[in-house]
Amino acid sequence: MKRLRTLLTGALGLALATAGFLMAPPQQEAAASDNGLSVRPAMGWSSWSFVRRWPTEAKMKAQADALVSSGLKDHGYVYINLDDFYQKCDSNGFVVDQYGRWAVDEAKFPSGIKALADYIHSKGLKFGFYVTPGIAKNAVTRNTPIEGTSYRAKDIADTSRQEKNYNCKNMYYIDYSKPGSQEFVNSWARQFASWGVDYLKIDGVGSHDIPDVRAWDKALRASGRPINYALSNNLAIADAPTWRQLANSWRTQGDVECYCGSGPNGSGFPLTTWDKVTSRFTSAANWQQYAGPGGWNDLDSLEIGNGDQVGLTADQRRSHMTLWAMAASPLLLGTDLTALTATDKAMLTNDRLIAVNQDGVAAKRIVNSSPKQVWSKREAGGDYIVALFNTGTSGNQTVSVNWSQVGFSGAAAVTDLWSGQSGGTVNGSYSVTLRPGETRLIRATPQSGTTVRYEAENASYIAGSTVDTDHGGFSGTGFVNTPNAAGAYVEWTVESATARDAALTIRYANGTTAGRPMDVSVNGTVVSAGRAFNGTGAWTTWADSSLTVPLKAGANTVRVTATTANGAPNLDCIDRG
Repeated sequence: MKRLRTLLTGALGLALATAGFLMAPPQQEAAASDNGLSVRPAMGWSSWSFVRRWPTEAKMKAQADALVSSGLKDHGYVYINLDDFYQKCDSNGFVVDQYGRWAVDEAKFPSGIKALADYIHSKGLKFGFYVTPGIAKNAVTRNTPIEGTSYRAKDIADTSRQEKNYNCKNMYYIDYSKPGSQEFVNSWARQFASWGVDYLKIDGVGSHDIPDVRAWDKALRASGRPINYALSNNLAIADAPTWRQLANSWRTQGDVECYCGSGPNGSGFPLTTWDKVTSRFTSAANWQQYAGPGGWNDLDSLEIGNGDQVGLTADQRRSHMTLWAMAASPLLLGTDLTALTATDKAMLTNDRLIAVNQDGVAAKRIVNSSPKQVWSKREAGGDYIVALFNTGTSGNQTVSVNWSQVGFSGAAAVTDLWSGQSGGTVNGSYSVTLRPGETRLIRATPQSGTTVRYEAENASYIAGSTVDTDHGGFSGTGFVNTPNAAGAYVEWTVESATARDAALTIRYANGTTAGRPMDVSVNGTVVSAGRAFNGTGAWTTWADSSLTVPLKAGANTVRVTATTANGAPNLDCIDRG
């Protein structure tokens, strides 16, 4: 049964709701960081996978040189990110400067971090850096001053608790209720900005570190330099709205590296395994709704560049990149750029794949029948991108999908995005036989006369609404259950190639005997007032309400708004003819 909800109390609340002031954003557009950065997923290289615990100035410069000379920079890979183990340690943890901030190991970086950043910038690239939450034990022991204040390290440290740190350890929590705590983080962020940092990864973050995440967000905004803000790793999905509000990306799982190489601490090749990659399929599906411009689900490093020795076959590497592209994950390479293979360079510079990653849309999983998976997303121009996978390690698999599952009906012109070859016009459904670990990535362009489906769970809706799955028969991944109140609404953005009158079908369920009328408006004008959405007999019985509406060329706003205290019926989707 449709759950009863209180939208707002009192006449003022109802007036605000009716006026539309309480809109929940689309799920894939959950409230994002407004720092203006990472409008599209970051692309570049990070030191952790290959360089691991032994970064040096020379190694970082060599990778930057290779990023440029290989042509990767010309395809959008611009970040060179220095990860952990650049710091200097003693028996008590991190050596610190006069203001309690980590000291850089001069033996590894004799010219200093600013000089390294300057070199990277001279190549037309951007420089990334690394930190973890907390304040170093040595800062507290020395009781170092906090730059620009009368406070000292002991004033802000909670010495009863130690933060997670993977290198020198010995990091205390910061008590953000104490004056001087925000100022300490601010001083660190100012130092990074003065060095020319363009990207900051804060590692070892858990839900208990939300105060640190907030403090760093505030500090970076005040630093005087735009700095892309990344969180790591294995963050809790329960706090996804917080990560998205504060940061530009967040790691959804632990490391993709297998730590199974022959070198110290499992370094060296192989860098990863197919199991490590395929574990990302489920997390990408679970986190999909939180990705969008300004904030991205980070599936970790892209281990493509050094051929089979990274631990993946060529088919598996193409699938690896396909999933990262479909999920709109940052594309941060982990391999040795000074030793790129021709096969892998061709993968990494495939502009059709890069465009799928950079379109700003995270795909949904629409078929999950192990080892067969299908993912799809609709781009702003109206095309659909569809990825079909065989995630198994043995045996060919025939993977199929109906266009109605993708979001339209009729015929589509198909292009294979890995090869660039046309697949002709395909009617009704698409099918392909795939080798173990192989993928097929296609662009499907609906042809004239097709019907395009817009799911309610991808729409905007009034606050207090939920996306539910407890009544079967819906399409997509759920239906929208709004509050029971006048003014409750769902709003879609509907595309049209031309200005025209178009058929629109609203799919709904009303398990009560009372009608739930709604106004239907297009671009702010009511085109059907008090339209009847009568009882369908059960919440699992879905019905269609069809009408013709005027659409302009381009994007159109279609809203359905409840006109009585009964609220709206459960809303599944609209189909545009």
